[in-house]
Amino acid sequence: MTQTIVVLGGSYAGLQVAHRLVKNTRKTVKDLKVILVSKNSHFYWNLASVRAIIPGIVKDEEFSQPIEKGFAKYPSEAFEFIVGSAEASDLVAKTVTVSTAGGDRVLSYDHLVLATGTRTAGDDVVPWKASGTHEEIMDQIHKTAERVKTAKHIVVAGAGATGVEVAGEIRYEYKDKEVLLLSGDAHILGGDVTAGSAETELKKLGVTVQTGARVDRAVVLPDGKTEVTLQNGQTILTDLYLPTMGMAPNTEYLPSSVLKADKFVAIDEFYRVKDAANVWAAGDIVWTPRGGFVIADKQAAGVAKNIDLALHGKGPTPVKLLPMDVFVCAVGRGRGVGRMGSVKLFSYLVYMAKGKTLGMQMMPGILNGTNY
Repeated sequence: MTQTIVVLGGSYAGLQVAHRLVKNTRKTVKDLKVILVSKNSHFYWNLASVRAIIPGIVKDEEFSQPIEKGFAKYPSEAFEFIVGSAEASDLVAKTVTVSTAGGDRVLSYDHLVLATGTRTAGDDVVPWKASGTHEEIMDQIHKTAERVKTAKHIVVAGAGATGVEVAGEIRYEYKDKEVLLLSGDAHILGGDVTAGSAETELKKLGVTVQTGARVDRAVVLPDGKTEVTLQNGQTILTDLYLPTMGMAPNTEYLPSSVLKADKFVAIDEFYRVKDAANVWAAGDIVWTPRGGFVIADKQAAGVAKNIDLALHGKGPTPVKLLPMDVFVCAVGRGRGVGRMGSVKLFSYLVYMAKGKTLGMQMMPGILNGTNY
């Protein structure tokens, strides 16, 4: 009897789990079928979004390519790709309802992998996450790039890694634009040990950094400008407002019994979803210990391994992440800050590891499964 694995989410974690199971597990489990469900028909390398909003720097195909192309080598009996979004789930009956252009489909599974990630919190339309269809994401990128090109004054709200990278990319390219980075905390990057170095690099680029500046609201005025009001009452008038703060998990299709208070998925050390049989999770949807490409990569590898073990009648093994916390943040296209554990990295190393290409050279291998 066919063993069906349904993988929800076509980003970093979902693609890796699907490829590993079809390529490797199917060698010994011949009746295995993997169904990958993605709201987006294309794999979106969102790490590059901070540079994609700068006109003329990167081409669309460098950060977005069709998912189906990456799985075309697999036989239809082993793999199926569905463009759609998960709308409901019955974890007792082991079914997931998926909304597609042709109507709803109810998928039955033997194992289910949750990898639907996160989206930008709130109603702001920004391209930092794959929050829509391919067409919607590319439209966001192109419209934002056009607005970056014409704006004289830009406010970047939120001074986490994304905010720092956005501000740095804009000011690196445009020395004549005023770029203001707002941090709601007393320090950028949440007070990370690299915060001081990052602020120094930003100021070298000409970015103005304002700390203790938490946004209360932003209102678009009739003339197209945006009035940003801070919680301290200060108002800032800008040509372009780019919020980068806050992430919300894409878990609305799941029962509350498997979610934590913050709506992220509750898992054990094996990345099994708690209170659910044969359900696993990886990537930003678990936010453990936090979100990130390298973390998602390790989580996905561990989940694929544990599903393989389960299909062979063996118990799972704890999912191992990196032995130390690693953080890297590009600051413009020539510099960066980072650390391994508490040890700071030289700016040039961060530039080579991330800032030079934002990892776009790895996209084909992840999309096609040649990295696994």
